[in-house]
Amino acid sequence: MLPMKRPRLSAVQALAGHCLSLTFIDGQQLSLDLSRDLQTYPGLKPLLDASVFASAELGDDGWSVEWPEPDIQIGADTLYRDALAQNAPDENTRIFMDWRARTGLPLNQAAEALGVSPRSISRYSSGREAVPRSLALACLGWDSLQQRPAQHAAEDTGRYVVNRKN
Repeated sequence: MLPMKRPRLSAVQALAGHCLSLTFIDGQQLSLDLSRDLQTYPGLKPLLDASVFASAELGDDGWSVEWPEPDIQIGADTLYRDALAQNAPDENTRIFMDWRARTGLPLNQAAEALGVSPRSISRYSSGREAVPRSLALACLGWDSLQQRPAQHAAEDTGRYVVNRKN
C-alpha cells in the first residue's frame, strides 16, 4: 500500500443504484451513493442513464473518475470527501465532512472560517480522528452566518493576539 497525502484512486467500479465502489492507493475501500447528486446537479444528469453510469473508469492516473461518452469527470479528492461523509462513524464527523464537501473551501480558508488550525482541518478531513462536537457546531454556525449575512460573528476570524504578563 502506498501512503496517500492527496486522495488518489487505484480502482473504481460502478454498482447498481448509482453507487461507486472506490479503492484508494492506500488500500482504503469506500462506497459512494451518487444518486442524490445526479438529481441535484444538471451537469451530472446524463449519468442517470444506468448504461452511461456503468461506463465509469479511472481517469488521469487515478486522480479522477470519468465517464467518456458524456465527458464527465469527478476528482478523486471530491469523491473521497463525499464518501467519508457518507460513511462517517458518527454525526459530528458526518456534519464536518459534509460541510467540507459542500463548501469546497481550501484548507487554510476552512481553518480560518472555523477558527482552528489548518493542521486540525487536515486531521479531521482525512478521517484519522473523530471530529469534536464543538467543530461540528462551528460548521453549523458558519452555515447559519452565510444564510444571514447581516449578522456578524462576535469577533473577526483568524486574527488573535495573546498578551502575556511578565
